[in-house]
Amino acid sequence: MLTSPPFSCRYVPWNLHEQTRGKFDFSENLDLEAFLSLAAKNGLWVILRPGPYICSEWDLGGLPSWLLQDPEMQLRTTYKGFTEAVDAYFDHLMPIVVPLQYKRGGPIIAVQVENEYGSYAKDPNYMAYVKMALLSRGIVELLMTSDNKNGLSFGLVEGALATVNFQKLEPGTPLVHFNSVFVLVQRDQPKMVMEYWTGWFDNWGGPHYHCLSFTEMVNTVASILKLGASINLYMFHGGTNFGFMNGALKTDEYKSDVTSYDYDAVLTEAGDYTSKFFKLRQLFSTIIGQPLPLPPMIESKASYGAILLHQYISLWDVLPSLVQPIKSEFPVNMENLQLNDSSGQSYGYVLYETVIFGGGHLHSRDHVRDRAQGFRQLRLLVENRGRVNYGLALNEQRKGLIGDIFLNKTPLRNFKIYSLEMKPDFLKSLRHTAGWSAVPDYFVGPAFFRGRLWIEHQPQDTFLKLQGWEKGVVFVNGHNLGRYWKIGPQETLYLPGPWLWKGSNEIIIFEERTAGRIIQSVDIPYLGRTQYVD
Repeated sequence: MLTSPPFSCRYVPWNLHEQTRGKFDFSENLDLEAFLSLAAKNGLWVILRPGPYICSEWDLGGLPSWLLQDPEMQLRTTYKGFTEAVDAYFDHLMPIVVPLQYKRGGPIIAVQVENEYGSYAKDPNYMAYVKMALLSRGIVELLMTSDNKNGLSFGLVEGALATVNFQKLEPGTPLVHFNSVFVLVQRDQPKMVMEYWTGWFDNWGGPHYHCLSFTEMVNTVASILKLGASINLYMFHGGTNFGFMNGALKTDEYKSDVTSYDYDAVLTEAGDYTSKFFKLRQLFSTIIGQPLPLPPMIESKASYGAILLHQYISLWDVLPSLVQPIKSEFPVNMENLQLNDSSGQSYGYVLYETVIFGGGHLHSRDHVRDRAQGFRQLRLLVENRGRVNYGLALNEQRKGLIGDIFLNKTPLRNFKIYSLEMKPDFLKSLRHTAGWSAVPDYFVGPAFFRGRLWIEHQPQDTFLKLQGWEKGVVFVNGHNLGRYWKIGPQETLYLPGPWLWKGSNEIIIFEERTAGRIIQSVDIPYLGRTQYVD
């Protein structure tokens, strides 16, 4: 039965709050205290999931990339270099969290210890360390762990309630099986599904997944509640991997996640209702024996039509005036570039430039991470497509050129290295740089393209469709909407109305290869060819 107020589970992404080592940001859009207070104002309890690792299909599972500057780094272990960084982060995070606990009059009713550690389990002492890091800084609420069925027994820590993550109950006798999972690890304790996966995420080059019908989802949720277990819907609302923050998977091959995190969740990427939403309302209304309050009205979406990108400037023309190169005899990976107060480069692109004499065979020996393009003067434009966020390969997520590049059998030397993080300051300089000109009939990038979207009335959410473009990134009024790629499945980028202005709106596109002339603003998203998975 539904006997308690609803709750919200909240990840805390370390790599946003400490983008530069030693500089902590909990302001504006990263104001955790304001977010948690807003949850309380709306009648929600909070289960806080502060990491330090959060997975979440987020770059490096939320861990800052500067941790990888240490060549011996062992993430998610009691390796000194890692625990010292975690301690410094928690020293700044916990003073915000502690006063908002339930026993202090706040909304936080439980705190999760790490995240799905049973699927990693490289250090038997690590979970106890994280638990004490929380307790010693004033956490007094219920502690929890969270693991899938196979990792459940390996992710336990004494004094924390074990919870399970899954999508589908086993065939045959599902409730008995579900019960037995908990009986094995903790008798007579409350049962909770920390992540009931309402859908799934997509990778570039793959299908748009629909893993779960609304009928199966509602039936499973009903079965779990009948068992007397609590449940958290992951995701209720997935949202968007704005900027360069998407994660990736590495099994047999590397696969980066798309920009949209729609997830086929209960609410769409733009917050609209789905069949799953209405079926869940029917279920919950039946359980409590009365109608639920009417949901809020959905904000309408706008179709602003065709937008002409009328100006362009080549990346090669931009570099001399906007980016100061780093000179190095050897190639340097992204994280170890001397940038950002010695915290390196986290996201975006890096251009490696050198002089070669004569032709031959160019060999990378798997030292390109993740995608490089070569040009006549030897220029290697390397994109970080997103660091792996789950699995055993976290320590191997350095990006850029991670070793030598060979021409024939000779390693190349004497590089000029250009960092292309494409942060707001870079875009501001790009906006005012000389050299913008009319777009020719045909052009092969890399280049920046610029156009204007004029809005007469109050701006609304919309979706940008980039048919005819190949691969790149879209910026609107300085906001990075994320990546597009013609291989799909995703074909539209979500553009929130609050990022638009009444009047003139600047759109800048960085296109790696083949550019179109226009983009379309449409009122319906297209996330790709659907594949239904049983």
